[in-house]
Amino acid sequence: MKKDNSTEQKIKDAARAVFIAKGFSGCSTREIAKVAGMNFALVNYYFRSKSQLFQLIFNAAMEDFTNTMVEVFSRDLTLPEKMKILIEKEYEFLSQHPELPSFIIQETNRESEIAHDNLGFFQKISNTGIFQQCLEAQQKGEMREINIFNLTLLILSNCHYPFMSRNMLKGMLKLEDAQLIPNIEIHKKHVSDLLIAYLFPKISNNEE
Repeated sequence: MKKDNSTEQKIKDAARAVFIAKGFSGCSTREIAKVAGMNFALVNYYFRSKSQLFQLIFNAAMEDFTNTMVEVFSRDLTLPEKMKILIEKEYEFLSQHPELPSFIIQETNRESEIAHDNLGFFQKISNTGIFQQCLEAQQKGEMREINIFNLTLLILSNCHYPFMSRNMLKGMLKLEDAQLIPNIEIHKKHVSDLLIAYLFPKISNNEE
């Protein structure tokens, strides 16, 4: 039987929805087939195993997750300019895909080689030269001294946590979506101002 591209895409769309909602361990190929509206045998014909299908979905999610960073870090701009644009683009992307950070963290924490084979994605970030640019800026006194681990944690936690915790915040603060979205927009501005002022104190001092 010849494979049909539309059928293959339909399976991928169903798998993405199920994997993101339940994770690799929380679902079966039969469940994916049911969501796709086709029989189990057909899903196995297109994708030999749940692991193979998950790998495709996870790799696509990682590609989406890192594309913004690679694109911004590759630009010929100063570090404060890159930081401001990155935060803007991260909030824009995560507003459309708020489920991705939790999915990626959950699956990379799982004891499996499937989700751990992601060094290529982070190598793309390194290849932009961003880490070397940060080191040179620190040596010149233009940027606060901070190692790559803490710098990465500082950026990711401030950009991703608002989306990972949105349901908790809505419940705790009794907010509707219509109230949450503008507050996240306000928070984006706070994050941008705080990180740039902290990482590049000379800029802040010159503005005073």
